[in-house]
Amino acid sequence: MKQLGNLAIICAQRKSLQLQIQGGMASVFVGAGPDRGVLSARWDDDAEIGRIIHELNFGKYKDQR
Repeated sequence: MKQLGNLAIICAQRKSLQLQIQGGMASVFVGAGPDRGVLSARWDDDAEIGRIIHELNFGKYKDQR
């Protein structure tokens, strides 16, 4: 559950990301329109949320500044 706070900080810093926590799931929406990406995990699954954080920081959805 520690990683959920880290994910929230990343999402708050990037306008292209939207974090939604609902029904036991944490979902990050990346971008807009038909090409919008979605990364989801159970809100208490630190390992999977860690993978989402890695993807947002270093993978396909890294910030392109």
